[in-house]
Amino acid sequence: MTNTIKHVASPLARQTLLDSELTRPVAGRNPIRLLPWLQVIKIGGRAIMDRGAQAILPVVEELRKLLPEHRLLILTGAGVRARHLYGVGLDLGLPVGALAPLAASEAGQNGHILASMLAPDGVSYVEHPTVANQLSIHFGAARALVGSAFPPYHHHEFPTSRLPTHRADVGAFLVADALGAAGLTIVEDVDGVFDADPAVNPEAKLIKETSAAELAALKGPLPIDRALLDVMPNARHLQRVQVVNGLVPGRITAALRGEHVGTVVHAGATPR
Repeated sequence: MTNTIKHVASPLARQTLLDSELTRPVAGRNPIRLLPWLQVIKIGGRAIMDRGAQAILPVVEELRKLLPEHRLLILTGAGVRARHLYGVGLDLGLPVGALAPLAASEAGQNGHILASMLAPDGVSYVEHPTVANQLSIHFGAARALVGSAFPPYHHHEFPTSRLPTHRADVGAFLVADALGAAGLTIVEDVDGVFDADPAVNPEAKLIKETSAAELAALKGPLPIDRALLDVMPNARHLQRVQVVNGLVPGRITAALRGEHVGTVVHAGATPR
């Protein structure tokens, strides 16, 4: 009998996909940028959203003015309520995988608040599956969308910590890099990253430009999640991230226009 089975020639045929040496000829190149025109903005939950109308309304107004100029994916982090959830959850002995979605729910609540404020401009809140698969459709109808910055790891366990180590900054970076976005701006309540805690040391100096590796060696608290510094060197598209002060009007606008108005952290991605 004639063998009618069709064989598809492939470098990966009959090979294990776990062998990096075998997959490198196929996968060792930069993937295409899905949304190269997209600007991703991460709004700090504790830094901005927890401050209420005094901080939120000016940020909303600045974002509104940016809509004719940019297409924005606005991602929100969790604030003090997530810390309360962590405290209660730890008292109850909940595992890390149970604490992560609880904190993520608060980040989503902040996103709903921000989207509601921008609703007159056609902006709406979208869930993680939409961010992953349907952004292009929604951006055909709106200039901006709002989502949660928390990565949807949910019940995945990270055994090295009793608290979720990958939070909003990491989630925003992973989304921006996966989509091949034009840039990521992290909006906090400080002018950037300092060489010491400016709340404790008034002599602390602003670090205007640095790398993920240099920041990882810096001791003391940072305005961004330290886990972000572990993720950044693996970036495929994003070459840098800028941390800006959202309490100063005009800083977000300037950052999206390419101006250096905060701390620029180089990620490690190689330009194509």
